[in-house]
Amino acid sequence: MTLEGEVREAADRILNADEVTVISHIDADGITSLSVLMQAITRAGVMATPVFLRQLEPLMMHRVPKDDSLKVFSDLGAGQQNLLEEHGLAEDEVVIVDHHVSQEVDTPYLQVNALPYGHTKFSAAGAAYLVARAIDADNRDLAKLAVIGNVGDMMAREDCGLIGPAREIAGDGIEYGNVTARRDLNLFGISTRPLHICLAYSDETPVRGVTGNPQGARRFLELHGIRTRTDSGRWRVWEDLDDSERQTITSALTEQVVADGGDVEKLTAELYLFPDEAPQTALRNAAEFSTLLNACGRWARPEIGAAVCADDRGVALREAEHMLTHHRATIKELMHYILKTGVEELGAVQYIHVGDRFPDTVVGIGAGMALSKLNQDKPVLVMCSLPEDPSLTKVSMRATDRMVGAGLDLQAALIEAAAPFGGAGGGHAIAAGAYIPREAEEEFLGLVDACIGRQRTRGQA
Repeated sequence: MTLEGEVREAADRILNADEVTVISHIDADGITSLSVLMQAITRAGVMATPVFLRQLEPLMMHRVPKDDSLKVFSDLGAGQQNLLEEHGLAEDEVVIVDHHVSQEVDTPYLQVNALPYGHTKFSAAGAAYLVARAIDADNRDLAKLAVIGNVGDMMAREDCGLIGPAREIAGDGIEYGNVTARRDLNLFGISTRPLHICLAYSDETPVRGVTGNPQGARRFLELHGIRTRTDSGRWRVWEDLDDSERQTITSALTEQVVADGGDVEKLTAELYLFPDEAPQTALRNAAEFSTLLNACGRWARPEIGAAVCADDRGVALREAEHMLTHHRATIKELMHYILKTGVEELGAVQYIHVGDRFPDTVVGIGAGMALSKLNQDKPVLVMCSLPEDPSLTKVSMRATDRMVGAGLDLQAALIEAAAPFGGAGGGHAIAAGAYIPREAEEEFLGLVDACIGRQRTRGQA
């Protein structure tokens, strides 16, 4: 079957159902994919119920209802089909809308998954949008949510913009009118961060005297005649600047990076903005919108993120913004803790155990941020305790694009290392996680280190 055939069959199965349960992950991709499906399904007049899961694993299967509804798994399911079988779900009771590596089982569950067709930069939200568009071509307004999901799941990072089917979906949003795309400086926080903070803490391309140096960034702006405050005294943000000002800054940064012998390949990127959202807010661009949704999921309130995706700009948005503030503060504290405490280095990985000091839902993000200031030749592994289940340890790993390009696959490493202990692992080559028994931590570390070491050796061959 083709991807188009999978999409059509999934849409038809949904339209023919009396009732649907949409079961999804809690991150930005999971929240947006569920939101796309829920809106498309209910618009078609089919009753739908949302269910969010932190992870599809044995202890969570009781959340999957045993009723007559069609179970649509989004951003989950491809790699856990054995659990669906064990739960007693028949082939005609399930649709999987995912982008993770598929697990082979006896039951031929219907999947909408672009990965087997070679589309590696395409998230579950993108797959969900294809199904929504097949349900009704008028669902093109939902392309905006698919853009947020793709960007939030780092599908635009390596290529400095969305590519393939993900970019085509962005084109649908542009044509509809609620998405704009422009080539711009590769920054995070273009709608909410003061200019100098935005420049200082966007480190895809390090710039001497600017990166990691807010005061240096402010001096840089003033040197090039860029005002940092509005006439009313408010800090200006990147989206406040006109084309001439943005070009002045981009040109000056390019000249400095080149003069220092640096690489400007990732200095600019295609950014995605939403003209239907209020300026100077976290909803104005895809990167910040996805961070807000991640905050909702990480603090166990993904339904708040889904409400924002469904255009609730009242109570839900205020709660989401509060969680975003708390989320950012906690991640900053975690990153500083990792850097201050320091990591232990093995042959192929560097690691730290943070105990129960931080929620397990944020350790991966903090690890990714800290990695930019750690050894760039080794992925970082962070372990944390689970207060609700002291017998388990949560493991999060992060790598860089360069490591992945050299052959590292964190998902494969964690799945292999967790297997002897009955642990569960998953994710992507660049970012992955696992749950293992607490008493297995030391042996598990050795297995991960050996596996990453073998991957590096193969990559160098």
